[in-house]
Amino acid sequence: MGFSGVARDTRRCGARHGLRPLSSFHRALRWIGIGTMEDIRNLAKKEFVSVWVRDPRIQKRDFWHAYIDYEICLHTNSMCFRKKISCVRRRYREFVWLRQKLQNNALLIELPKLPPRNPFFSQTNNFHVDDRMYKLQHFLEAVLQIPLVLSDSHLHLFLQSNLSISKMEACAAGLTHYTVAQAIQRNVSETQRFPSEEELHEEDKACSDSDSDSTSALGSSSDPGTPPEDELRLGDGSSSSCDCQNVQEQEELLSCLSSLPCDEKEG
Repeated sequence: MGFSGVARDTRRCGARHGLRPLSSFHRALRWIGIGTMEDIRNLAKKEFVSVWVRDPRIQKRDFWHAYIDYEICLHTNSMCFRKKISCVRRRYREFVWLRQKLQNNALLIELPKLPPRNPFFSQTNNFHVDDRMYKLQHFLEAVLQIPLVLSDSHLHLFLQSNLSISKMEACAAGLTHYTVAQAIQRNVSETQRFPSEEELHEEDKACSDSDSDSTSALGSSSDPGTPPEDELRLGDGSSSSCDCQNVQEQEELLSCLSSLPCDEKEG
C-alpha cells in the first residue's frame, strides 16, 4: 500500500470516530512545534526587549572640557529586568567600560563591537554624532539578544541606573550599602520619555474629571445667543426714553406751527 492509501485509510478512520482531518494551517503549526492553544497563548506572550539610543547632548564640565552623552530608553516585558520602562544618559566611555565587563564575564562569547574611536570626531559635526549614535544602538540591540549577558549586573546598572562607572563597579561587587535592585529602583530619570502605568492612570482620571466639569459648566450656562435679563431691561429703558424725546420734539414743532399766521404757514 502506497502513501496515498495510508492517508486515505487514516482519514476514513478519523471520520468514523468523529475526528476532523488537520488543515494545512494546523499542520504548519504542528511542524513548528505549536500543537495546542496553550502554545499559541505562550507565543502571544513572548518576551521582548526594545532599546533606543537618541537625543545626543553636549555636556560641559568646564570651559575647556566637554563631552557628548546619549539617552538610552528601555521598554520590555522581560522578567530579567527590574523596571519595565527606564531612561538613562550614558557617554561613549561608559559603553567601552560595559563591553569590557561583559566580555570578562562571558569569555566564550564574542560580543558585538563598538564603533571605533575617531581621532577626528567633532562634537559639532552632526554626521559624526548621528553615526556613532546609530552604531551604539546596534551594539545594545545585539547585546540584548545574548541570553547569557542578561544576568550580568553590570548590564542592568548600565541600562537602568544613573551610577557612575566607579559606583557601578562597587555595587556589582557588593561593596555598597545598597543592592543592584535598590540602585535601579531609586533611579528617577529627569528625561523619561515613557509614562509609567500609575501616571497613565492619573492622566486618565484627570481627563475624566475635566470632561465632567466642562459638561456641568455648559449645562449651567445660559444661551450665548440670548442676552441676559439686565441687558434686556437696559435696552428697553433706552428705547423708551428715545421715544419720549421724539414725542416731545414733535409737540414743540406743532405748537410753533400753530402760533404762526396763516400766510406764513402757506408759504
